[in-house]
Amino acid sequence: MKKLLFAALFAATFSLTAVAADGGKKYDDSKSISYYVLNQFNADFSDAENVVWTVTPTTQKADFTVDGVKKTAFYSLNGAYLGLTEQVAYKQIPASAKKEIADTYKDYTVGQVIKYETPEQDSAIYLNNAITQSETVDYFVDLKKGDSEVLVRVSARGSVYFFRQIK
Repeated sequence: MKKLLFAALFAATFSLTAVAADGGKKYDDSKSISYYVLNQFNADFSDAENVVWTVTPTTQKADFTVDGVKKTAFYSLNGAYLGLTEQVAYKQIPASAKKEIADTYKDYTVGQVIKYETPEQDSAIYLNNAITQSETVDYFVDLKKGDSEVLVRVSARGSVYFFRQIK
């Protein structure tokens, strides 16, 4: 009985400590955000403000701001960190990519540019029995022309790939 009481007291103390340590971040209790994800997010983004959590059928995501910049962190349902997005200026993509977009998508207007950073530990790939680091930053550029809208992916090295037809 003594062990059971001690275990209950320990669990209650641990729960209160975890709730108090969130720095006043707001969580929608109707959504099931993983305890592991909350702890990982708080460790990685301790300076995050205005945190709003959303759970979809495939991800847990946190929309937040850091130093006035809006960002979104994505986690899988089992708690793995998937990446971070933020809107950036078109001038931040590599010059070679801007040239290729101008040549390939003439008369298109650049809309939003989203920077997507993936975790480095997941970026190691094998090529010819050697481990190399794949790129950990991609940009997604929205391009519009009349009724047409496309999304292209730009690698950190400046390669441009068609990603998806929007309209």
